Amino acid sequence: MRPKILVSACLMGHLVKYNGTLVPVHEQLKELNDKGLIIPFCPEVEGGLPVPRLPAEIKGGDGSAVLCELAKVVRSDDVDVTASFILGASKAADLVKENGISLAIMKDGSPSCGHTRIYDGTFTGTSIPGKGVAAALLEKLGVRVFTENKIETLYAEVVL
Repeated sequence: MRPKILVSACLMGHLVKYNGTLVPVHEQLKELNDKGLIIPFCPEVEGGLPVPRLPAEIKGGDGSAVLCELAKVVRSDDVDVTASFILGASKAADLVKENGISLAIMKDGSPSCGHTRIYDGTFTGTSIPGKGVAAALLEKLGVRVFTENKIETLYAEVVL
C-alpha cells in the first residue's frame, strides 16, 4: 500500500496563500492526487488565519525556535500571530498521526511550511536557511519533508 502524502494546500491549487493568489499544480502532484495519495493541508488557514492576510515572518529564529518559545511569528504590521501558527502545526501533526503519514511536500519559504528556507523577519524579501513552524514539527515527528522543488524525487520513491 502506498503512503499518504501531506501536501501544502496551496501546492494543490487551493486558494489559501497569504496574498490570495493561486499556485500552479505540478503534474506529478495531480497524478498522485488522482491515485488518492494526497492530503492537502494549510497550517495557516487551519490555525485560523484568513485569506488574504498580511504576510508573516519568523523573528528570532526558525520554526524549531518558535516551538521552543524562543522566537515568534509576526505579521508585517508587527502583530504577533505565533499562536495561530502553532495551532496550525499542531493540527498538521494530528493529521499525520491519524493517517500514518510519513511523507510531506511543503511550500518552501513559508513561515509554516518552509523546509530549507524562510524569510528573516525583516520583511525585506531576504531569505535564510531554516524551517517553518509546521515543517519543524512534522520533522520532529519523523515525517520526511520535501520542498516543491523535490516533487520528482518523492514521486519516484512513491510510484516505484
